[in-house]
Amino acid sequence: MMMKPTDALHPTDSGHEGRDMLPLHESNLDRIAARGVTVPDYDRSAVTPGIVHFGVGGFHRAHMAMVIDDLMSAGRAADWGIVGAGVLPHDVRMRDALAGQDHLYSLTLKHSDGTRERRVIGSIIDYRYGPDDPQGLIDLLGEPAIRIVSLTVTEGGYNVNPVTGEFISDDAMIVADVAALAAGQLPGTVFGYVIEALRRRRDAGVAPFTVQSCDNISENGQVAKKMFGAFARLVDPELADWTDVHVAFPNAMVDRITPATTDEDREDLRDDAGLLDAWPVVAEPFFQWVLEDRFTSGRPPYELAGVQVVDDVRPYEHMKLRLLNSGHQGLAYFGLLAGYTYAHKAMENPDIASYLRRYMDEEGSPSLEPLPGIDLDGYKDSLIERFSNPEIRDTLARLGAESSDRIPKWLVPVIGDNLASGAPVEVSAAICASWARYAEGSDEQGAAFTIVDRYGEELQQVARSQAEDALAFVRQEQFFGTLVDEPRFTGHYLAALASLHERGAKETVRRLAAHEKL
Repeated sequence: MMMKPTDALHPTDSGHEGRDMLPLHESNLDRIAARGVTVPDYDRSAVTPGIVHFGVGGFHRAHMAMVIDDLMSAGRAADWGIVGAGVLPHDVRMRDALAGQDHLYSLTLKHSDGTRERRVIGSIIDYRYGPDDPQGLIDLLGEPAIRIVSLTVTEGGYNVNPVTGEFISDDAMIVADVAALAAGQLPGTVFGYVIEALRRRRDAGVAPFTVQSCDNISENGQVAKKMFGAFARLVDPELADWTDVHVAFPNAMVDRITPATTDEDREDLRDDAGLLDAWPVVAEPFFQWVLEDRFTSGRPPYELAGVQVVDDVRPYEHMKLRLLNSGHQGLAYFGLLAGYTYAHKAMENPDIASYLRRYMDEEGSPSLEPLPGIDLDGYKDSLIERFSNPEIRDTLARLGAESSDRIPKWLVPVIGDNLASGAPVEVSAAICASWARYAEGSDEQGAAFTIVDRYGEELQQVARSQAEDALAFVRQEQFFGTLVDEPRFTGHYLAALASLHERGAKETVRRLAAHEKL
């Protein structure tokens, strides 16, 4: 028998014989609610599309789609329904998972005491897969009702050269899209769809939509504006100029740990609620979304669902990137080297928790701007609690992936600011040293790491030369800038790297936590 695409997303129901398993469908919502799961209490048939979202995954469904669902439950935003969109081969799995269950999905918030909050989200009302129906997707993007095109396409999806910061114009898919649009054909990339749709709207006298990045990158709106503008300039310089003036690209910061969905999560949902969901979402209870109030053609009343709508996102973004994200980097490599697999298990080591709080207090916080409305000490307390949540089961391998995209953007700016201001850099330097030691490719027991990084092989070769040149890693200017020429940084870095080799990760982190000399 041929397997349907969605079947591949469901483990078998073995062990559930005799139980009343409820597939996630509109017709089953009343029965699902009777099992203690919150379900949409609004008429989904009355919801009309207002947002097209590229890159539907767990992160989007744990924040933007959830917020829109909150607003719909409050009698708001019925004209802001979300249509998911995908252009990459792996997007087919999400299309099929959602299509098989009326575009509903479940969101489970995992509290540290083991309790679960479960709800069904109904704000996604359709999904369009570009390669199957490019005309349909471009027509949808041209409809006046679509006032926001939002994105979670990951850092790599913006096609930024990591060295120059410019758009990679010679990428094969970009070259093909530019040629297709020049020939009057339909596009294949998110850049092509967005820019071609804007061109058609301009020519038809339809107001442009806002391009709303939700990706975890610094100044994501500005990055999106620069990259989409660069693509538009390849296609039509006049269109690029028009886009620059008329299309809003608001900056945003979203903070919620959302691990990848596992078969264990699906099984937990079945055991606890008897609910069959092809692709459920799990997340921590903490949620913060800070959004710049700059939109081209209106927006949902986000602030009524707990979103902080502000004039300037940057101070809040720096808080997250320099405390949470850099804190994750501080946890990942020391934890992996010490033999831990999960974040919460590493945090059970009190020295790791203390050393991370030392980084936050002495180095992360001094690099921040004033933060109106934020209790910074309370935020740092919450980070330690969140990192320690055993229910999230966040892996250190996930936190340590794509290091070459993360350390340079999140931690290196902290070091630069603190060198300039005279603030400490010892713990930040040790985090960089832990990355360099991790990049050698094995833990302290000799077990090999699977390093997920587009520069992984190159960095591994450099890291393995550290016995001859202990500063080899930080000589990589594309990642560390000129830090190799900063004695106050290199002194701490060399001490930490030597300690990692001679004493190991646990003793090194104990000394850092205790303010002892390395």
